[in-house]
Amino acid sequence: MKIKTKDQLPDTEIFQLIDGEPQKSNLREIIGNGKIVLFGLPGAFTSTCSKLHLPGFVANADKIKAKGIENIFCLSVNDPYVMNGWGEINNTGDKIKMLSDPYLLFTKAIGAEVDRNAKGMGIRSNRYLMVIENFTIVNIHVEKETKECDLTSAENLLNNLI
Repeated sequence: MKIKTKDQLPDTEIFQLIDGEPQKSNLREIIGNGKIVLFGLPGAFTSTCSKLHLPGFVANADKIKAKGIENIFCLSVNDPYVMNGWGEINNTGDKIKMLSDPYLLFTKAIGAEVDRNAKGMGIRSNRYLMVIENFTIVNIHVEKETKECDLTSAENLLNNLI
């Protein structure tokens, strides 16, 4: 990834499903100026994402927010309907806000795109975790392989990053 600690996040367009309709906004509008966590992953309903990554954040959201994190955001290259449906199935509720980067604008801007064409998935996002304050990256971790979820787990965040 080309983005690193102390960098400002690129303010690209991101989608969310709001009241059943896709809404496009700039990332800055969505995440605001507080201290937040943003984690990115290859795709909704994929094995590691569904078994470990998102469920870990759902289970630990209250503990993470108790350490001064205002909001937790999950971002993937899926469309907003898929991200919303995946969030509902995983009971994200108000704990985690599901964001969609269907055109890879943010993913490419931070250098997180990975080619998964050989697996029939197209271009996806690497698995990463960022702590962001006032749109500046305070801490960032990136997995070497998308199937791994150690550095970017909610547990690692709680134990080592905030």
